Formats: sequence, C-alpha cells, structure tokens
Amino acid sequence: MLVTVADETLLIAQAVDQALQPIGAKTTFAGSLQELSLVFAANGQPDLLVINVTGEITGYEVAARIQRCGYRGRVLALVQDLADPGVRHLAELRQAECVVRPSSANLVEEIRRLALSYATAQAAPPSPTFEPTLPAFHGIVGRSAKLQEIFSRIEKVASGDANVCICGESGTGKELVARAIHYASPRRDRPLITLDCTTIPEGLMESHLLGHVKGSFTGAVEHREGVFSLAHTGTLFIDELCELKPALQGKLLRVIQNGEFVRVGGTKPISTDVRLITATNKDPKRQVELGAFRQDLYYRIAVFMINMPPLRERREDIPLLVEHFLAKFSRVYNKPLTSVDSLALRRLMALPWPGNVRQLENMLEQATVLADTDILTEHDLFTQEGLVDASLSAAATYEPGLPLREVERRHIMRTLQKVRGNRTEAARLLRISLRGLQYKLKDYVADPNPSHEALI
Repeated sequence: MLVTVADETLLIAQAVDQALQPIGAKTTFAGSLQELSLVFAANGQPDLLVINVTGEITGYEVAARIQRCGYRGRVLALVQDLADPGVRHLAELRQAECVVRPSSANLVEEIRRLALSYATAQAAPPSPTFEPTLPAFHGIVGRSAKLQEIFSRIEKVASGDANVCICGESGTGKELVARAIHYASPRRDRPLITLDCTTIPEGLMESHLLGHVKGSFTGAVEHREGVFSLAHTGTLFIDELCELKPALQGKLLRVIQNGEFVRVGGTKPISTDVRLITATNKDPKRQVELGAFRQDLYYRIAVFMINMPPLRERREDIPLLVEHFLAKFSRVYNKPLTSVDSLALRRLMALPWPGNVRQLENMLEQATVLADTDILTEHDLFTQEGLVDASLSAAATYEPGLPLREVERRHIMRTLQKVRGNRTEAARLLRISLRGLQYKLKDYVADPNPSHEALI
C-alpha cells in the first residue's frame, strides 16, 4: 500500500509514517500542494492521498490541485472544523472524505485506523484530458542546449549530498531545479521544505530557521519547529538567500558546519541531517565583494553552482512552454484550447520577457480566462483588457515624458514582480501601507485606458 501525505507542517506526515510502518505501507511526502505532481511522478500515484488542510489553504485550492495532478484515487482530508465553509469544495469531490483532525494524543492510532480502512482502495483510471506532447524533465520544460546542460548538471549532483546554489533572474525556474534535484536524489521519499527569505519579517526569521520554545519571547505562545527540524533526513530549500541579514547568516553557517542547532530560547543542541539547496536572483560572489554576504558562508553553500538562463537566452523553448501552459490551463479552466496562432507565437518569440517563464505563464493564464475560441490569437494575448503587453521592457519603464501616474504604476508592478506578488512585502519595500497599495491596484484596474502589466 502506497500512501502520500501532503502536509506543510509535517506533523501529520510524521504521524502517518509512524502509524503505517508496522503494517508495511510505504509513505511518501509532499511539503506543499504544489509538490504533489512531482511526488507522483517520482513514486507513482498512491492508493491513498492524506492531506492536512490547514487554515492557510482552502478546500477549493486542495480540490483544484488534486484535479490538476490527474489524481483519481481516494483522498482523506484532515480538517479543523467540518462546518468551515472552506471545506465545502473539497467535500464535493466524490473521491474525498473529510474528517476532523485527531487530537495529538490520539493522532497515530486514529491515522492507522483511517488508513487501514482504505487499504483496498484502488485508483480509478484518469479521465481523458488534453496533454502536452513533450516530455518534461522533473517539471522543467524545454529542449534548448542551455537547458540540456542544466539537466545534465542536475543528474550529476542529485545522487550525492553536496550543497547546491542556484542563481538566476526571478521567474527562470530556480525552485523547479531545486525540486528536480530533490526528487532525483536518494532523499526523494523524505521531506522537501522550502523557506523564502523575502516573505518572512526579519524579527521572525531565526524562529523560522531554528524554531523556538514556548515563552522564549513575546508572542511565543506555543512550541514551534524550525525548517531544519522539519527537513530532517530530507532537503531544505532556502530561496533568495542573499536577502538573509548578516547576523542570521552566521547562525546558518554554524548549522551547516556543525550539523546541529539550538532553538530560540532553548539550551539543548539538536542534530539535523539535511541536504541544503539555496537560490538567489543576485550574484552571490558580487554580494561577498560588497560586504553584504559572508565569504565563509558562500563557500559552504556554493559547493555546486547552477546558473539558470533567462528566457530571452533560450527562445527556442517558448513554443514548448506555450504548449505546456495551454495544456495546463485548458484543464484548470475547462476550455478546449489547442494552440496559439502563428502570428501571436512569432510575437511571443520576439519579446524580451523581463519576467521570464513566470511572466509567460501569467500571460497565457489570463488569455485563457478571456479566450472565446480554441486558438489563442494576438487579440487574446495583446489587448489592453487587463492583460500584459510583454513587449514593455525594463529600459522603457521610466522613459522621458511619461506621466507621473504611469511611472508610479510601472514601478509598483515591477516591485510586485520582484516579490512574486506578495503585496505585504511590496508595500513594505515601497514604504506605503498595504491598504494604500491595494487602493492603487484597484484604481489601475478601473482605469479605462491603461497599458497594464499583470496584477500578480
């Protein structure tokens, strides 16, 4: 019996593993909903999918992700409250059963009982959907020479435990490379935990890294596991590492050197066994020269370097990416899309793509939502009806003569792109209130004559 557990906290995952080992079941883990398809590709579709539905995700998101993965087997969803309206969409899945998350005291026994009740469950054959004709290397799409070199480096480094640093512009797929390394490695059936340094306030970063004990500081009302605990025996992926402040760089260095850490407020050293993968959109060597990054830490994290090329340097992959994303969004939005017409594709091939693959994906998703036919045209992709004209280059952002309102709008859009759409972080960088940022974005959408970039 194969059971896959999707759990961002890993508390349920650990309980499932403990509960099912005595009955000979194999357990695989996904640290997020986004990783499910990669876990399925590496280990096969499970007899049972167990999902810990936390307050940060909705039943709708869970149901959508299951459908995107093409999973037709049984689903056991552990929720806080069956009366929560957010559970409704998940409960409507015929293959899913929602149960209240057991208390910690009864967790292992209850998980064993529930899992055994599904022991004979068989996955139904998947319903036919439009699939792309091209293979993907662990979710990375492309056949260009530069990508083939990346694939070769991934295969070489995956089999060992060397620390890997992935460099490249935002939107080039650094996280996909990190996942590919993990799922091609001997640790593939252990946790992959991700920490994004741009999304966590500086005062909480140490707690996220190392964890804390209850009462160790104001607001520490309960014990917290850090990512080094959660990733134990698996892989830890730290994204945008160069954003880490120098004091925390020192703490990270000590963990890497010694293989142990002390929680905030704790006294007992805790051993950890993790494979460390990091990523940054900055040049770490240049950051060392500027004094913003510790040289000794650089040598620890950059044992093996992978540089992701921007999309403009591998334009031959654009048709394959278009095919891949059309297949994806035709399933998500239940639209019979088949292709992009030749004129629109030629225009896509010529654009500079400052936002790289992520910008192309966002553009195609928005076009899919608005499309009325099964073939996307220039009208679908390049109208001003809320879509991005990707021909806007970074150099054109502040050309002389632009109205101040347009300069402000473009600057806000670039900032949102930098922080991957995180509006709270964007407001902090722009030094305005979150409410003020949301008001401006709403105002831009209401503008009858904008040249909008994607409001990500």
